[in-house]
Amino acid sequence: MKVLVAGGTGFIGRNLVRELHERGHEVTVLARNPDEADVPDGVERAMGDVTALASIEGAFEGQDAVVNFVALSPLFKPPRGLTHMSVHLGGTQNIVRAAEEHDVGKIVQISALGADPTGPTDYIRAKGQAEEVVKRSDLRWTIFRPSIVFGEGSEFLSFTKMLTPPYLAPLPGGGKTRFQPIWVEDFVPILADGLDEAHDGEIYRIGGPEVLTLADVAKLVRRAEGQPVTVVPLPMALAGAGLKVGGAIPGFPMGADQYRSLKFDNTVPDNDATEFGVDPEEMTTLGEYLGVTSGEFS
Repeated sequence: MKVLVAGGTGFIGRNLVRELHERGHEVTVLARNPDEADVPDGVERAMGDVTALASIEGAFEGQDAVVNFVALSPLFKPPRGLTHMSVHLGGTQNIVRAAEEHDVGKIVQISALGADPTGPTDYIRAKGQAEEVVKRSDLRWTIFRPSIVFGEGSEFLSFTKMLTPPYLAPLPGGGKTRFQPIWVEDFVPILADGLDEAHDGEIYRIGGPEVLTLADVAKLVRRAEGQPVTVVPLPMALAGAGLKVGGAIPGFPMGADQYRSLKFDNTVPDNDATEFGVDPEEMTTLGEYLGVTSGEFS
């Protein structure tokens, strides 16, 4: 199968590119700077910006499927000149249009848990509206809504380190926001399987083997570096006020939207990994990945 991976130079995207290549697919990476991509020999590269339709159309010619990984992180403020709507919604609109015009058969859309066109954050609203574009298209489609994905180069771990200084760490609400982290190497085989027709028209909510609070994650990350940490609850109202002020400062990495994202959990009610023959209990935990046992942060 000929597969175009839009955003294939990112953290999850480059892992999927490797997985697809190892499975024998003909893979093309579409990115703004594809020459910088760390991809296996034999993977093609195409330059384009999904917010500019004319720049990407040529990459869709002759493709059987497209995987849309293009995204802005929900953890940090978007770079100047970009918004969640322009990238997630506008980019998806352009990808769908180019795919339809070039007779691409299928799109695999990487969305987010809680995606909702009228949701509580810009990120969640943009992801929800992008899903609607995909579902209304003429393409066969499969949508994935993952929890936080971790691994080498993941923003989640660097974000946690930034938010959590060693020894004493004030976390919004005491770090009670819950996540269900999944290791990237457990996730990408599921994504690759999503190209199969058997998964057409489905929305899959995928999480890892355990539910952890932000405080749990912080303690694991610091313990792995030999730096114990005590979490001090920071009232949500105070944290919100601080981020609102800080968000107005150029270069400050977080803002009101990131604060709102910490007010709701990022977990799955039922883990759809089982639909791909995967037992969540056999997945790699965050503690195992970091070399820290789960009992060490309780």
